[in-house]
Amino acid sequence: MSCLLDTHALLWSLFDPSRLGRKAADSIQNPAITIYISVVSFWEISLKFATGKLELSGVVPDDFPAIAIQSGFEILPVAAADAATFHHLPRMEHKDPFDRLIIWQAISHKLTLISHDSAFGAYKKLGLKVLW
Repeated sequence: MSCLLDTHALLWSLFDPSRLGRKAADSIQNPAITIYISVVSFWEISLKFATGKLELSGVVPDDFPAIAIQSGFEILPVAAADAATFHHLPRMEHKDPFDRLIIWQAISHKLTLISHDSAFGAYKKLGLKVLW
């Protein structure tokens, strides 16, 4: 199995692992499971940091790609196909553009999304698998 961490799951796994669900924590720790971090998460962290919506202690957004790699995570770029096929994701109640692109990457790359966001359940009928 391969998984994609939602942005909050990335932050919690690095800075507050006690906030992770048991299944999420077990999957992240399992060396047999490849864990991906979307570059969208780096963009979201950087934007929220710049606008004051995210406080970081001892790190800056610039550090996250290296931290992700040091933590054993794989970085998932936004490929041209991800961007070009994004229109296939129907517009539902969830409007956050970062989340929507991460959802689309999970669906199109057949990755299980590790997220605590209950709004993602609406996308299960489109093939999204969520673990928490």
